[in-house]
Amino acid sequence: MTDLSTLSAQNEQAFSTDDIYSDLVPPHGSPTLKPLVLTGDELANALQTAENLPKITLSSRERGDLIMLGIGGFTPLDGFMGQADYEGVIASMTLAQGGVDGTYQGVFFPIPITLSTDTATANTLSLGDSVALVDDTDALMGVLIISDIYTPNKPAECQATFGTTDPNHVGVAQVLGSGDVYLGGKVQVFSQGEFPTDYPEIYKTPAQTRAMFKQKGWKTVSAFQTRNPMHRSHEYLAKIAIEICDGVLVHSLLGKLKAGDIPADVRQEAIGVLIDNYFKKDTVIQAGYPLDMRYAGPKEALLHALFRQNYGCSHLIIGRDHAGVGDYYGAFDAQKIFDTIDKDALITKPLKIDWTFYCHRCGGMASTKTCPHDSSQHVKISGTALRVALSNGDDIPETFSRPEVLAVLKRYYQGV
Repeated sequence: MTDLSTLSAQNEQAFSTDDIYSDLVPPHGSPTLKPLVLTGDELANALQTAENLPKITLSSRERGDLIMLGIGGFTPLDGFMGQADYEGVIASMTLAQGGVDGTYQGVFFPIPITLSTDTATANTLSLGDSVALVDDTDALMGVLIISDIYTPNKPAECQATFGTTDPNHVGVAQVLGSGDVYLGGKVQVFSQGEFPTDYPEIYKTPAQTRAMFKQKGWKTVSAFQTRNPMHRSHEYLAKIAIEICDGVLVHSLLGKLKAGDIPADVRQEAIGVLIDNYFKKDTVIQAGYPLDMRYAGPKEALLHALFRQNYGCSHLIIGRDHAGVGDYYGAFDAQKIFDTIDKDALITKPLKIDWTFYCHRCGGMASTKTCPHDSSQHVKISGTALRVALSNGDDIPETFSRPEVLAVLKRYYQGV
């Protein structure tokens, strides 16, 4: 792992507020990040008050969203969306109300960020109430000051977010299985959960990645989104981005995945050995963020670009089947959706890269845009195929994945 994949608090504090915004893309919809996590005496007092409040238990997805709100990853949001913003996002990917105070009205946002509860609990609450937000262990994660109590239109939400209402879609199932009432309002965030301690080398806040980019002297940075270890196609995509930008942020999802996906600690190790052995020093930073996957395909690609802007990235690599699941999306729908939004909706732009593969005739990695050879010469590479091969104990050629990466993954699959 590169020596700048970690950054001490002392080094981060060496950069002024102006430093982490100058030269880098600004946060989304705001001149500065809007972290909502409390610290010091303010946190101590809020924790004490929260002990006596009614409780709402967060789902895993809601917990990740709350942490993201806390660290400023969802800037400019100040909490979970109220009804007007929820409906505006569904209808036109636009915040209609702009938060409780209307301060970011009209700002682009592609996916609803919501908090649900059951009807019985909702009937005990009133506008203006404060409720404690706890996880499934009953640990206090934050407080919501309720501005909206409303009934969601879940079929419309699912169609807008996932492009389907099929309950077999993992993201649709999550929405349909959530509470029947949504609560909106500002939040105070108490905790970043287990992420800083479980992933101390790679878990970073937007302020930290921005400080790291400044320390390296980067002005243009491309994010590479991953929920999988990096195979040869991923490596190739990142290296294309390095040719275009000052550096690449390999940004791994650390939250909950679907069954069969490879755990975050294994991915972290596999990505680390790839960076150490196959990338030039000081061109790549490995980091992680606290969200669960939604598997929303094109709409999730837009969300990925939005919060990467908050992390300081000017670009986001969009390859084949970005954030997809099953056969719900076309291979390059996540690229095409960027052409449908207003050019000013996002500052962070997509790097659209075609299907990539190893070509035996070329003797290296190529894409459908660069390789003239027949598909019989191509080694088509995918994370799903790699997981299946590893699960079956199949031999995997070096044209598919680097040997150092395979060694890490084989240890995991063989239970060593």
